[in-house]
Amino acid sequence: MEKGDPSQKLYTRMRLWEFPDQYVVEPTDGSCGSCLEISRVDGSVKLIDEVPECSSVRVPKIQKIFGVIGILKLLAGSYVLVITDHEFIGSYFGHPIFKVSSMKFYPCDQSLKNSTAEKKNMEAQFSALLNVIERTPGLYFSYDVNITLSAQRLHDLGDESKMLPLWRQADPRFVWNNYMMEQLIDNKLDQFLLPVVQGSFHNFQAAIGKDIIDVTLIARRCNRRAGTRMWRRGADSDGFVANFVESEQIIQLKGYTASFVQVRGSIPLLWNQIVDLTYKPKFEIPRVVERHYLDLRKKYGNVLSIDLVNTHGGEGRLSEKFANAMQHVAADDVKYLHFDFHHICGHVHFELLSILYDQIEDFFIKNRYFLLNEKDEKVELQLGVLRTNCIDCLDRTNVTQSMLGRKMLEFQLRRLGAFDAEETISSHSNLDESFKLLWANHGDDISIQYSGTPALKGDFVRCGHRTAQGVIADGCNALTRYYLNNFVDGTKQDAVDLLQGHYIPAVSRDMKPSSQKGSLETKAVIRHDLRSLIYAVVWASISMGIAAFVKANGRMFCNRPSLHQSR
Repeated sequence: MEKGDPSQKLYTRMRLWEFPDQYVVEPTDGSCGSCLEISRVDGSVKLIDEVPECSSVRVPKIQKIFGVIGILKLLAGSYVLVITDHEFIGSYFGHPIFKVSSMKFYPCDQSLKNSTAEKKNMEAQFSALLNVIERTPGLYFSYDVNITLSAQRLHDLGDESKMLPLWRQADPRFVWNNYMMEQLIDNKLDQFLLPVVQGSFHNFQAAIGKDIIDVTLIARRCNRRAGTRMWRRGADSDGFVANFVESEQIIQLKGYTASFVQVRGSIPLLWNQIVDLTYKPKFEIPRVVERHYLDLRKKYGNVLSIDLVNTHGGEGRLSEKFANAMQHVAADDVKYLHFDFHHICGHVHFELLSILYDQIEDFFIKNRYFLLNEKDEKVELQLGVLRTNCIDCLDRTNVTQSMLGRKMLEFQLRRLGAFDAEETISSHSNLDESFKLLWANHGDDISIQYSGTPALKGDFVRCGHRTAQGVIADGCNALTRYYLNNFVDGTKQDAVDLLQGHYIPAVSRDMKPSSQKGSLETKAVIRHDLRSLIYAVVWASISMGIAAFVKANGRMFCNRPSLHQSR
């Protein structure tokens, strides 16, 4: 994959000078580029030739940084988010990929001194949400290559597009800091514009005979309906769905590169779950499915939608609405299949997913995968995508997608001559264990970002079968989710909405300052009768105790070794 124009190359190492009236970001990677000045009074930005002189009055603090994520404007000031530490975690077509280890907001709010007490109070409450944003998990970036695009889309970029700055090449759906970059974009600060993706990135190498296979699994989370599990469900009026994640499995073997893309996302109807202290709230269901599938067809080609939800209860009613809506959308290039995961597989017999595979095998084989030969020439194109959903698009979905990823890897290895006709991954112990761990970690990362806990049913993905410890861990994680959904995720949702520009801070004329801590949180609707109060106290106590225990002792009953340790 070709790099872009060297003159547009991003700065990789920088020094942040913190003066009393300004911040200055100085490139220190040997590029001799201009410095970025950010006013601490009003957040305005501009390029300057060099760092201003220091004096006894202007003694700056100095901090090494690795990227400017963007600028977020609140009521009276702006806040600059920078990467203060990062970790190399692998490569994408030969280019280094980094994970954000820590990041920090720097305030440009000196104008707040002249603001009203009401405005100061509101600013303090909004700025508290910045601490939540700083703890966002699963952020990845590259200085050299566009990681928002799959291998097929990246290869298909025209020569002119490949010369553009990374932020202009990027798919805006998968740029976590898309909104925060706007001020830098307006000022044409291309060499500071670093697209960041939220998702997952894991890879491993294994031997197949004398050949070495490199396997990478990437998740790209969509920002269009971002949020937490119970606060973002279903679709919006434009057809963008909650927890939409593109998963790409890439292998490199014998000079060949193969890529297989799957997607997951919430059921594309206008439904939600009211967050209260009953475990499975009712759904509210209007319909916007057509726009969602039109967008999928444009981006991925043919679509087979696999619906894994139950046929009874609230899930059943939702599934029925979904199936009815799909009757109006189904065509030669859009198919729908319902597979009641819990009814067929129960909680332990996940090997029965072979029944599902038999039903989708024809679509699976005909729509292929992307393949490049040793000369970087296209041999195959992926013509369509499998879209999988359950209710949360986490646990059942990850088990199913890992099965499909395994089938595709075997299919590709036979094509490349590494496997015989009947050979399977399970006959190669090192490859098998690494592949299970790859998908288990992938599922955990996606689940933590949406629900706050690792994926349920992860022991099957990790071990190939259900275990007693896995069942116990699932119970602990389910209770932790319950606690987070009702008592924590409202604040996290506020922070996400602020970050993505879905909520613009403003002071209402009739708003009265509130001293209540967390008053910005989107509050759960809780019935205040005695029975509900007792129910809330009991479940909250159990959940908080388990959450505290899990935090103190690591992931309970679950070892999650790194892929590097498993090699």
